[in-house]
Amino acid sequence: MRKLNKRIEFKIAADGSSASGKTTGGKLIAKKLNMKFLSSGTLYRFCALKVLENKNKYNLKFINKIANSITLKKLENKELYSPEVARLSSVIAKKPYVRKALKSFQKNFIKNSKLVVVEGRDIGSKIMPNADLKLFFTCSTKEKAKRRLKEFKNLDKKITLKQVEKALIQRDMEDIKRKISPLIMTKNAVLVDTTKLTIKQMEAKLANLVKNSIKKKYGNL
Repeated sequence: MRKLNKRIEFKIAADGSSASGKTTGGKLIAKKLNMKFLSSGTLYRFCALKVLENKNKYNLKFINKIANSITLKKLENKELYSPEVARLSSVIAKKPYVRKALKSFQKNFIKNSKLVVVEGRDIGSKIMPNADLKLFFTCSTKEKAKRRLKEFKNLDKKITLKQVEKALIQRDMEDIKRKISPLIMTKNAVLVDTTKLTIKQMEAKLANLVKNSIKKKYGNL
């Protein structure tokens, strides 16, 4: 599939649990089609990292300051994927003022982007409810744990597969049960099970979904 015509407008919401493939899939399709990409999870991780650097002290003023300092370049920091940051990001994500500050950042990013892929847990339900295409990624817990363990090893973090699996289960339950913007699959979202998909298979599947969705919206370009 060729890169999209910059004159059209097409926006994709990609939701799913931790390590389900939504970030990888979102990046793949964004790069393939020349679309902007934003991972909402990294926004919360970035805030968590700054809170840790501030000795776990944070309030509305501090979070707003962090939100206003975010750039896509800063979201590439590998430390955002440490176990400590992951745990704290889940905690601060429950704070209404944190979600409000980061929701504003995401809304502005989407508004100023004609071709965009945004991934997270509440993108299709809260952040971009009118997305042209909504994807919901899922994957077996065991496979997700293997993927996340590999990320931790790349960071030289010593942690076992069992510990990773336990942490993922806990994080998923927290995301599903939280009162504010819980992880849900919207009625009009397309389920993408990545458990047995290779990277190339995932890319092909997503490209086909996007192609069909664009054709439905614009016809044959």
